[in-house]
Amino acid sequence: MSARKLRLGIQKKGRLSQDSLQLVRDSGISFSSREGTLFSESTNFPMEIIFLRDDDIPEYVADGTLDIGIVGQNEIEEKNEQIDIVKYLGFAKCHLSIAAPTVSDIVSVESLEGKTIATSYPNILRRFLQAKGVKANIQKISGSVEIAPGIGLADAICDIVQTGSTLIINGLREVETVFYSEAVLVANPDMDFETRKLLDDFLFRLESYMRARSLKHLSFNIANDKVEEAIKIIPGIDFPSVLPIHSKEESNITTIIPEDQMWEIIKQIKAIGAKSIYILPVEKIIF
Repeated sequence: MSARKLRLGIQKKGRLSQDSLQLVRDSGISFSSREGTLFSESTNFPMEIIFLRDDDIPEYVADGTLDIGIVGQNEIEEKNEQIDIVKYLGFAKCHLSIAAPTVSDIVSVESLEGKTIATSYPNILRRFLQAKGVKANIQKISGSVEIAPGIGLADAICDIVQTGSTLIINGLREVETVFYSEAVLVANPDMDFETRKLLDDFLFRLESYMRARSLKHLSFNIANDKVEEAIKIIPGIDFPSVLPIHSKEESNITTIIPEDQMWEIIKQIKAIGAKSIYILPVEKIIF
């Protein structure tokens, strides 16, 4: 009898699929994937990856066919399945918006009263309109939602927006944001102890990588009488390491810093005499 494996569902194509696979690889889990494949097995971790349509993943996680899945939060909200969001992943960020033709009189949610809205997300839209006290007709369609007003199918649309360029091309403008979304890791809430342990092991690897990708390793040399001043400048994630340099009145300081503060830190330590400054990526970080 084969040992238990963690069953992970990932969208079978598109940018979300590519980013999800890269995240798993960057977490130290090896597997092969080829165009059109529906299944892959890790060679160094007890995991099976199943490639599916994104809107099928919430249902399969909820019924236990999958243990976990990576999917857009918008799909979770639309399907309303009883599953746990265990990690927000920080990519595939977008928002669901109501948009109308630039020449229309629809300028607010209230002006949608009695109008027809085309969408692939009828449940999210319905709950949003109910909360706003607006009664409108919802026309569910799949794909190419943005053309609906142009062909007379609807007065407005409710669709996923990333850059907004598709709306502009089709003569539409955003009226109201309905829902913000990003990729999330979801899990079946009723998994057994053995599967939960595998999920914890996966999360340990995943979080080690995700924590590290926003950090940089900083190393520099500085005169001994400037060490304390330098330490006050660097907001290290952990205590800095200070080592004397042989035959010199200098020390080497190494630490981990947030990437978004890197250039300001470099400017300040250079101003007090830091030299031989090295900035290196942090692959994984474990506290």
